[in-house]
Amino acid sequence: MNRLLIVAILAICTVPVYAWAQQPDASKIKADAQKIVAAIRSDKAKTQIYCQLNSLSDEIEEAARVKDTKKVETLNQRADDLEKQLGPEYRALFDALEDADLDSNDVQDIISMFDKLDDVCRH
Repeated sequence: MNRLLIVAILAICTVPVYAWAQQPDASKIKADAQKIVAAIRSDKAKTQIYCQLNSLSDEIEEAARVKDTKKVETLNQRADDLEKQLGPEYRALFDALEDADLDSNDVQDIISMFDKLDDVCRH
């Protein structure tokens, strides 16, 4: 009985450690985001691609709102193509953000960086 209790206690104690280990390192993600935003901002071609992607996301949202699945698929494919042109780091960043705590200060800082980059597209 004591062995079963010890195993149960160990299992309960290791779950939070395992879950914590699975969380992405927010400070690393933030540093990566800074590099990506700087690279996009410093390259006119990448800035144009980013702005196209930004505009495309609005179109995707609208097509999804009216339930035009064919258009959503087509636009998503175009978005994937544009993301590839921005480089694998761009896609990796947003993949990492899927697992991050969206309410954390670091993630909010990252969102703010991209909001400032979005402002470039409006000019």
